[in-house]
Amino acid sequence: MSLRVLIADDQHLVRAGFRTILGIQPDLEVVGEAADGTEAVALATDLKPDVVLMDIRMPGLDGIEATRQIVSAETPETRVLILTTFDLDEYVYDALQAGASGFLLKDASPESLAAAIRMVGQGDALLAPSITRRLIEEFAAARTPPRPQAALDQLSTREREVLTLVAQGLSNREIATQLFVGETTVKTHVTRILTKLGLRDRVQVVVFAYETGLVTPGHAKSSRP
Repeated sequence: MSLRVLIADDQHLVRAGFRTILGIQPDLEVVGEAADGTEAVALATDLKPDVVLMDIRMPGLDGIEATRQIVSAETPETRVLILTTFDLDEYVYDALQAGASGFLLKDASPESLAAAIRMVGQGDALLAPSITRRLIEEFAAARTPPRPQAALDQLSTREREVLTLVAQGLSNREIATQLFVGETTVKTHVTRILTKLGLRDRVQVVVFAYETGLVTPGHAKSSRP
């Protein structure tokens, strides 16, 4: 079954390039194009794509606010993949806070673009974990007040341990190896963490871990109770 993709970018040539790249992928279907954030929100609401490729810097409504509106609207299955020019774009952290499921550099290869869309569309949202973590480390402490530690109290000791390892960028398989448990067990823990904390995906788990101080910028270590 094809993943339905909406492209949001204010540059016509960029949109055309992405459409061409995705058009040769048998499992990806471009269902629409938006030239600004307002149009992206309207089309996402109308078309309900699986993934929105969202540029950050667009005239009028920017990609951050558009992401926030799309995620908060009645489109729970639509995920946003942020497109950025620089891997330390100061706006990326804001976009992740707004509910984006990951990000990708605009100069990524066609293969990387297609793979990223598939990963986000399938819910495996944490793209390029080390870069995502570096972005959060760069901006989390300075840009947002910490969430209260009490938010962690609803998690079991093992769930907090899994949360910390997710924030360090480990995959489910790597977490399973480190904790000497099965990968299915890790997936169950991750699902429970998302449910208990009301989070959308693994990217939001990483943001949450930094904002609560469970993991601190520059020191990916657990804050034991």
